[in-house]
Parts: sequence; structure tokens; C-alpha cells
Amino acid sequence: MDRAHGLSVRARLTLSYAGFLMLAGVLLLAAVWLFLLRYVPDRAMLINADDSAMNGVFPIRSSLLREFAPRAAAVLAFLLVFGLVGGWILAGRMLAPLTRITGATRLASAGALSHRIRLPGRKDEFRELADAFDTMLARLEEHVDEQRRFAADASHELRTPLAISKALIEVARNDPEHDRAEVIERLHAVNTRAIDLTEALLLLSRAERRTFTREHLDLSLLAEEATETLLPLAEKRGVTLETGGDIAPIVGSPALLLQLATNLVQNAIVHNLPDGGEVWVRTDVRPGGVALTVENSGERISPELASTFTEPFRRGAERVHTDHGGVGLGLAIVRSIAHAHDGTLALTPRPAGGLRVTVELPRA
Repeated sequence: MDRAHGLSVRARLTLSYAGFLMLAGVLLLAAVWLFLLRYVPDRAMLINADDSAMNGVFPIRSSLLREFAPRAAAVLAFLLVFGLVGGWILAGRMLAPLTRITGATRLASAGALSHRIRLPGRKDEFRELADAFDTMLARLEEHVDEQRRFAADASHELRTPLAISKALIEVARNDPEHDRAEVIERLHAVNTRAIDLTEALLLLSRAERRTFTREHLDLSLLAEEATETLLPLAEKRGVTLETGGDIAPIVGSPALLLQLATNLVQNAIVHNLPDGGEVWVRTDVRPGGVALTVENSGERISPELASTFTEPFRRGAERVHTDHGGVGLGLAIVRSIAHAHDGTLALTPRPAGGLRVTVELPRA
């Protein structure tokens, strides 16, 4: 933004300090003068001490004014110079931390997000500002690094099906006798995977932008709908689904919150025991919010591994042994949707094996 040039903050502080000092000096001199006017007589009689005869009248106030005025002017001139010099020095010392903060801001605007102010000294307004700025830079650097990793991972994930499709087309073109039905079937599977990945990326982007209409909803109904939709998948894998809980009124996007519940239940079904698995879905009303909890049986998971599940493209063998790798964005989408609704996501390994996922959202 282009701005017109003006006085610097240091110059304005200097002028303010000097002006205040001059005002204080003027008031002090005025108080002294009023005191003299009140207690010093206008004239005095000069009497000879030997014969007590009156020798004349001496004008005290006029003489006092002639003596007081030039000295008062000299005092005010001294206060002006002292105020300007002292104010300039004091303003420089006070604004020194702000200079460091401004320099760090310029470095950050140029892309140097790793720079930190680390302002020394005891806590005051400037130190609080510097610490808040350092915290913001740390989070911004982390966010930028995360976005770069995500872009690289997404590019790799999208390139894989395209490379496979190209290889299949090359095989079909170079080998006319190859089974075309098999090639078409494999191309269909690869393209379906690419479409699922693209839709997941679009959904994740939509959640992060928070471009959606909010409505009054019951989270328990959305959880039941997601469970009913995935019931055939659970029956196919031999997983038992149990749902229950309280009415959970919230405000949010029906489509996104349904996707959140669907992703949680689908993950719980897929990443489960090979036979006889269980999934528990419930909603609870808590002080100030509502919670959707999805638990599943399964292999034992370490807390360190569980903390990585919300990272994009963490799936398959990196989690548990399963034949359903997905696109690796299920819990990443859940986290983004929860954050877009001012909620939180918590992943806790179950002592008996499996995972407990809790999404807490503000109550309507």
C-alpha cells in the first residue's frame, strides 16, 4: 500500500515528550508567579532605621517581573532543548524492540520464515508482541512445509495411476494379441482410483476453505445414516456395527459432516480384525459441545503410530495389514472438516487393540 510520507513515530514521541515537558515547565513557572503575586506586596516603603523617617516607596512587583521574566524564558528554552534531546534518546530506546520486529516482518515477507526475533528482557508489551510474532512464524512455517509435502505427495499419487494407464496403453498398442478385456478392466480400476483421489483432494480443499452453508443438524442422525450406508461393507467383512448415544445438535454442513462420519465408520470397518471385528459408534453431549466417537477392534497400535494417521497418504501397510489401502486421505479429510467446524479430532489406541477416534464439535 502506497502511503504519504509523515513524521516517524520516534519524532512524534520526541515532540510529545518535549511538549509535555514544556507544558509542565510553563505551569510550574505560572504557579511560582501566582505565588509571588499573592504574597509579595506591590510596593514597599523604604524607612531609615536611625530616625524612622520615610525616605520613599520601592516598587517590588515591577522589579521582580524584570528579574523573573528573562530567567523564566531561559528555563523554558533549556526545557525545550532538554525535552527534544532527551525525548529523542528515550524514544529510540523504547522503539528499539519495534525496529527488530519490523526487520523480522520484512524478512518473513521475503520468504525467510525460519527467522525468529527472540527478543530478550522481561515481559512487556513489546516482548509479548515479539513472542506472538515468533509463534505465528513457527506455525506459518509448519503450515507451509506441510502444504509443500502435501503437494509433493499429491503429485506423486496422481502421477502413479497416470503412469500405470500409460503402461497399459503401451502394452495394448505393442501387443495386439494381448487380452483387451483385461487391459480395459485394469484401466477402469486405475481410472476409478484416480477419480476417487481427485474427489478426495477437492473435498479436502473445500473443507479447508470453509466455503459451505451451515444448517442446524443432529450429529446422531448423520452417524446413523453413515452406519446404514456402510452396513453391507461391514457384513461382507464380518464386522459387527453398534450405534447409540444422545441427540447431538450442531450447526454445520450436512454433506461435509456426513462425509466425516462416513470416513470414520469406513476406516473402522476396513482397519479391523480379519474375522469377528467390532465397531462402536456413539454420540455424546458434553459441556459446551457434542462428540462423535468411533471405536474399532483390531491390532495393537502404538501412540506414536496413531499420531501419524491424520497425515495425508498414510495408509495400507504403514498402518495395519489390510487389503484396502484407500486413497490415504480419510482421516486427513476428517481433521479438516472438524477444524472447519471449529472442532477437534483425537485418536487414542485402545488397550485391547484397535483405535478410538473422537470428534468434538461446538454444540448448537
